[in-house]
Amino acid sequence: MTTDEYDHAAIRDLLGAWAVHALTPAEQRCLPAHLAECEPCAAEAARLRETVRLLDGPAGDPAPPAPGARDGILARALAARPPAPRTAPHAEPYAAAVAALRALLTELDPEPDAAPDVAAWRTPVIHDWTVQDTVAHLVAADEHLATHLGLPAQAPATPSGVPAGRDTGWRTAWEARTHRVIAHERARAPQATAATWRAQAAALLNSPAARDPEIAARATTLVGVRLPVAEHFLIRAFETWIHADDIGRAVGRPVPPPPAAHLWRLVRLAVRILGQALGPEAEPVALTVTDDTRSTEWILGAEGAPVRAELALEPVDFCLLIGGRATPRTVPMGALGDEDAVRAVLDRAAELAWL
Repeated sequence: MTTDEYDHAAIRDLLGAWAVHALTPAEQRCLPAHLAECEPCAAEAARLRETVRLLDGPAGDPAPPAPGARDGILARALAARPPAPRTAPHAEPYAAAVAALRALLTELDPEPDAAPDVAAWRTPVIHDWTVQDTVAHLVAADEHLATHLGLPAQAPATPSGVPAGRDTGWRTAWEARTHRVIAHERARAPQATAATWRAQAAALLNSPAARDPEIAARATTLVGVRLPVAEHFLIRAFETWIHADDIGRAVGRPVPPPPAAHLWRLVRLAVRILGQALGPEAEPVALTVTDDTRSTEWILGAEGAPVRAELALEPVDFCLLIGGRATPRTVPMGALGDEDAVRAVLDRAAELAWL
């Protein structure tokens, strides 16, 4: 791709890689001119670079560090991990969420030669899970897509012989599989659990479905919804980010939200799923999701009928509601019109959470 072929959206997708000095030479050449002319992109770039600086510890020179020159957490994480596979756009949000969680988990361990900080891994997170349990849950959760794509299971097989990806009574199967994997991983070292999750995430990102949009366009039913495989990758990105945020809050290391381009993909997917869940008979509500750079409106509910209410949310708040980390009573919002119609949308959104 030449410099002229990088549009605004493409540049925004590159900002995360720019912040950690991971651009190709061609990508690196295209950024300075765009950042000089685009204030939103320049502000986002500065925010991401500052996040990297905080993760990586004090640094005087913003130039890419030489191998071994800096002992910051993020530098060690980047040096230790293999090169990220080239994924198609639909898998990029998942790749970014995986990279963020990997960097966070690296912070929980001291220097390689030191004894593991087991206490950090046993920090309570959510659902009576510790940090290790939460990573084990992701092993179980990612397995549904991995099994569908023909990848080998990373955790022990289900004793009953029921395939992990079976969709009949999916919530029951989901919870049972998580319980079994967590029980198994509690008998292992936390670093082994993290290694199992990393191996499965890497297998997903190296799969043909992560690289070939045609393969990813094929629909399948997982976690109770029938969607193209590409959108199931977005669901994996959504859950990985939510649980990384859970862990970050628990251990006092806040995790930034996904880059704006990725976040809005998650928003659009969540709106589609919410619209399907509400159905065509629901009272029409105009849902607006807005941030500093864009605003998008959807009409949820019955088509052609007068809109009964308006509901406005910010992208992160909307995702936290769908992800079960905010409630209809606590989520920041703006609302006008029929209170019952607004409440129906908020309650249905909260009911979708399984994370």
